[in-house]
Amino acid sequence: MRNALDPLFSPFSCKSLELANRFVMSPMTRQFSPDGSPGENVAEYYARRARGDVGLIVTEGVGVDHPSAIGQGSMEEKDIPVLHGEAALNGWREVVDRVHAAGGKIMPQLWHMGALRKDNSPPHPEARSLGPDNMDESDIAAVIAAFARSAANAKAAGFDGIALHGGHGYLLDSFLWAQTNTRDDAWGGDAAARTRFPVEVIKAVREAIGPDLPIAYRISQWKLQDYEGSLAETPDELGAICGALVDAGVDIFDVSTRVFSRPAFAGSDMGLAGWIRKLTGLPTMTVGGIGFDKELAASFTQPTAAVDNLAEVVRRFQAGEFDLVALGRALLMDAEWVVKAREGEPFKPFDISAYSRLD
Repeated sequence: MRNALDPLFSPFSCKSLELANRFVMSPMTRQFSPDGSPGENVAEYYARRARGDVGLIVTEGVGVDHPSAIGQGSMEEKDIPVLHGEAALNGWREVVDRVHAAGGKIMPQLWHMGALRKDNSPPHPEARSLGPDNMDESDIAAVIAAFARSAANAKAAGFDGIALHGGHGYLLDSFLWAQTNTRDDAWGGDAAARTRFPVEVIKAVREAIGPDLPIAYRISQWKLQDYEGSLAETPDELGAICGALVDAGVDIFDVSTRVFSRPAFAGSDMGLAGWIRKLTGLPTMTVGGIGFDKELAASFTQPTAAVDNLAEVVRRFQAGEFDLVALGRALLMDAEWVVKAREGEPFKPFDISAYSRLD
């Protein structure tokens, strides 16, 4: 037993969500849901992680109820799950029931790909891809309503909260980022003004699910279009963005970084999750490079070794930088990773073929 990890095995609560420990399965696109409906294999995939003592599971990105929400993107995505339609909702109910039976908690990550979706790609090739530069008021209203409908469906299916994908250059993030939001109307402008669209989405989701379920919001500096891109150049700019999201109803920030320990701003070694926690006072979740010596993109092209960097995770956790520790590739490789971490057992190396399997 590794007593040094005891802080990460302490309980956590936020609104109605109560977790046995601080470990979270981070969302990872898996492409195993034909026609948008998760099946038995998906239910077992998530339940296996719950049995492995993962406190909270955040699912892969799930398309909201809008024709242009999902399609082919940078990974030539297909078979992405959705949260509308009888078959898909029945599939998610089974997933949720299996995770709960295994003692875990689970949230869906609601997703709209925005302009990163390739035009004319399935499941709705007739739908044009959307971004800040081509959305009119009716488009904006329709997408906001789609997020709300899907959130209501998630609550009805028994999920323990709602996660919103607001990072990586996808639709919500594209409104926040100055490089992609050049609108000169009420949906664009300075950092605070650019938050209006995600703010309205968050408000609609909150209205749809009520006051008790928590809302987690994924946020990132980096973008799929620009790995070195920055959502905020200064802490003040970051505070203006995150403060508006908090006022709208966010409860937890899922802070996506390529390396969790990389300093977010000059003059401090604090990571992005630490800055957001400091600026908002809300719980944050850190992710990026935990358990491996390469960040995600590099691991697709370079040999990647498993490393035990949990001492640094604990140090920053105890310093108050974050409240939850999200694992991506580590849990993809080994459903028992959390158990092995607690027992001090060796971790599996990264195997790129894991992305085409459902283990």
